[in-house]
Amino acid sequence: MNFDVVVLVVLVFFVAGTIKGLIGFGLPTVSIAILAAFLGLIEAMTLMLLPSLITNLFQGLVGRYLIRLIRRYWSLFIFGAVFTWLSSSLLSTGHAAVFAVILGVVLILYGLSSLYSLQVPSPGSRERWISPLVGMVSGGITGITGIFLVPAVGYLQALRMERDELIQAIGLWVTIATLSLAFSLKDHDLFSNELGLLSLTAVLPALLGMWVGRVLRPRLSESAFRHLFFAGLMIIGVYISVSTVVTS
Repeated sequence: MNFDVVVLVVLVFFVAGTIKGLIGFGLPTVSIAILAAFLGLIEAMTLMLLPSLITNLFQGLVGRYLIRLIRRYWSLFIFGAVFTWLSSSLLSTGHAAVFAVILGVVLILYGLSSLYSLQVPSPGSRERWISPLVGMVSGGITGITGIFLVPAVGYLQALRMERDELIQAIGLWVTIATLSLAFSLKDHDLFSNELGLLSLTAVLPALLGMWVGRVLRPRLSESAFRHLFFAGLMIIGVYISVSTVVTS
């Protein structure tokens, strides 16, 4: 295992964990975005799996809203998991450059929409049939980019849940999608033992980063940091898309 790669992974997940500790999300997104630029998309997705699962498992499963969330959003979770599995199978086709460009575009669009505070409208009475559609789209994007937030998180935010319930809903969705992605990558022989070990190594710096982020949270302006975060995602997205096109 290359020492430089180990150092890169440890630093990236410490930074990603710190961001999650500061604003409550972003660990998979940040780690995927940075690692894909240096190591490749499939490698980044594999390395993200264990830190993402462990940091979101507690958030998703421990809380008083679990049963209610499953009853209300079961169609989003199931269709999201299924389409994550189905779309991730495309990674084995050898068109990784195409999916890297898609990742860059998703990061740019997500950063733009967040910077300008664009919100998904509340589905109202249409929630029952919109939820599985959101699951399909979110799963499809997750499977080929490793990004869990689009459009599932925006949709969950539009449902105007209490803060604690929303946090648990996001954690539950990310946990389910991470498990589906992990099993699919393993099934398609894209999850090597070396990358799995390195992913395990990344768990500790991710947890340490989350602790640091929580300590820093009261001392920093969350609004200013969010703007910096989303602007950074856009810059990384542009870099990934342009560099992939140029080198392909």
